[in-house]
Amino acid sequence: MTKEAAYYVIDAFADELFCGNPAGVCLLNEWPSDLMMQRVAAENNLAETAFFAKNGDDYDLRWFTPKSEIDLCGHATLASAFVITRYVDPAARSVRFHTKSGLLTVCREGELLEMDFPSRPPKQIPVTDLMTKAIGVPVLEAHLSRDLVLLVENERLVRDLSPDINALAGLPVGLAVAVTAKGETADFVSRFFAPELGVPEDPVTGSSHSTLIPFWSERLNRQTMVARQLSARGGTLYCRHLGNRVRIAGKAISYLRGTIRLE
Repeated sequence: MTKEAAYYVIDAFADELFCGNPAGVCLLNEWPSDLMMQRVAAENNLAETAFFAKNGDDYDLRWFTPKSEIDLCGHATLASAFVITRYVDPAARSVRFHTKSGLLTVCREGELLEMDFPSRPPKQIPVTDLMTKAIGVPVLEAHLSRDLVLLVENERLVRDLSPDINALAGLPVGLAVAVTAKGETADFVSRFFAPELGVPEDPVTGSSHSTLIPFWSERLNRQTMVARQLSARGGTLYCRHLGNRVRIAGKAISYLRGTIRLE
């Protein structure tokens, strides 16, 4: 018998179609194998495909890039919460997800969905010639958490960045690379590259802000900030720093609803 799952594509951190970051979202009745989920993610070829299933009053949630499973993803979490509050349980004001990064809660506040994520402050490391060569502009500081964070001089450099993707993939530290600067159109701006995960550039990255929020909160001496990710699609994230947790809020919009085969 053919197994099927409800499938959605949601533009996260966007208030209109074809902006923000598209995520695939699969609503499961039962869990397929890890290999099947990886194949679906590769077939979808989006930065992330989320898979979730009911667990009591909560949900279990996993995320896959086209190449591998990942431990934390913001935009696909936002997209999953959007699917639940829009299509599965419209009366829900909050959603609880059990994930590889622990319990994540998403609350609905009007059109905004606010995620409660762990704070992952980075530690400063030496700047290397390889870092500068990879992004093609001077690096003022380098910091490392899960991802490598490279600080550059201004927003224009981030916006106009044309990095060497192969060189980024060859950097010896960090799962991915966030290039960031103090903002002119927002409190801070960034772009995010994850070539080793099959994502040369991610349009809007919630998980990187688990690191960027404490990074910029300390520099700006602010707990509440607005961030912009300056990819071609672009996206806005409303950020709060709460000690060992961060809050990341954004809007979402549905692009596609359908059914996929899992066999």
